[in-house]
Amino acid sequence: MGTMTPIDEKPPGDDDRIEDIAGKIPPGYNDDDDDEFTPQEQKKIIRRIDLRLVTMTGLAYCISLMDRTNLSMAAVAGLKKELQLEVGERYSIIVLMFFVPYIIFQPPMTVIIRKVGPTYFLGSIIVCWAGIMIGMGFVQDWGALVGTRVLLGVLEAGYFPGCVYLLSCWYTRYDVQKRFSVFYLIGCVASALAGILAFGLMQLNGKHGLTGWRWIFILEGVITGFIGILCFFFLVDFPDRAHKSWRFLNERECAFIVRRINKDRNDGDMEAFSLKKFLKPATDLKIWGFAMIFFCLTTVTYAIAYFLPIILMNGMGYGVGEAQCLVAPPYAFAGIVMYTTAWAGDKYHMRAPVLIFNALLAIIGLPMMGFAKSDAVRYVGVFFTVAGANANIPACMAYQANNVRGQWTRAFSSATLVGFGGLGGIVSSLVFREKDAPGYRPGMYAAIACNILIVLLVLCMSLWFRICNKQADRGKRVIEGDAAFRYTI
Repeated sequence: MGTMTPIDEKPPGDDDRIEDIAGKIPPGYNDDDDDEFTPQEQKKIIRRIDLRLVTMTGLAYCISLMDRTNLSMAAVAGLKKELQLEVGERYSIIVLMFFVPYIIFQPPMTVIIRKVGPTYFLGSIIVCWAGIMIGMGFVQDWGALVGTRVLLGVLEAGYFPGCVYLLSCWYTRYDVQKRFSVFYLIGCVASALAGILAFGLMQLNGKHGLTGWRWIFILEGVITGFIGILCFFFLVDFPDRAHKSWRFLNERECAFIVRRINKDRNDGDMEAFSLKKFLKPATDLKIWGFAMIFFCLTTVTYAIAYFLPIILMNGMGYGVGEAQCLVAPPYAFAGIVMYTTAWAGDKYHMRAPVLIFNALLAIIGLPMMGFAKSDAVRYVGVFFTVAGANANIPACMAYQANNVRGQWTRAFSSATLVGFGGLGGIVSSLVFREKDAPGYRPGMYAAIACNILIVLLVLCMSLWFRICNKQADRGKRVIEGDAAFRYTI
């Protein structure tokens, strides 16, 4: 499950490296021990990173999430009828085809972002997918819509895993979940407001001969392009070369961040790329454990994103405008749960209890949402389901980030995590079938099973991590190639 080396079987050179670390880092070291900057100056540096890095990546993710999920808003605004998507499984196929290239292209994209740098790479792909979004507003048949969704999947493949990798490289293990939560929370704002925005845009129905659902794609594409241009100026590079970013940290401040990361987990310095080094984590079972947890989570979150407006309209009897606007309150509640659990996780250095708590929220909410007789009870179930599933996304990202070491291990782990997340999107499109609308019973059963599996996986992995930590405390193991490293449970 974990990458462990018995003390008496360490690779050549490990002793020298560990002794070197031990000589530089006194026991109980904290940021205040860094004498180049005062504690107040250190806080200002971290705050500047938060404002530029977390805000900008979160804003772009907001647009990314809106662009990949606005299909459901367009569907209830006339897309399904105009392009005849009620025929067979056409709508599910269109949802599914985004995820095929999205999964395939993630590993190479994660390598490219480290080599090229996030500013130009992410800014370029965002501007490109803005053009695709605008093009989606002019498609004339469902086959053309499939093609645009495939292109969108190729370009978006580089964004989310790239951001997970970038954020995890900037923050220490017990600072990272709050930052992941804010990053994802800004994305949830897209999910919360996308329905309201779509309702407003569809009022342009008939303008210049275009139906309302087309305006949703066109104008949201324009917004995406604007955010992409902002990324060229405000997005920042990895810590070792971020001093080159526009009006950001200087070399001394970047060096402080690298030292800070090295003192936390000793992987802040850039490592030369090799395919062997990149693929080596594939033999580590815990990498696939994290990925499987994320797969279960996204099966639920994508199902909610793509099918909730349809469930509200066709299953609970709300009108088009009501269905689009009623999506917002559950996501606002999810934001509160997300940040509260992230704060607790970072403060008390725990990850597994947060994941289990959020999964239990979803396990409570899904039967209410899917099987209750009263629409009011069903809508309350939506709150629990949306909160539990979405709050667990940053929790899982932090669980993974806390328990891996090494630049390319981190890159591979981020790619597999988000790649399996894409598989969850495929599964959600297959189990939430058109013929099962509006109740989507098979999909509801699958979502409940996914959350039960999350609980079981987290319990098994946490038990293994505890065993590894105890062996390391007794001097019988070196975890992740570092004698001082311990898994976070």
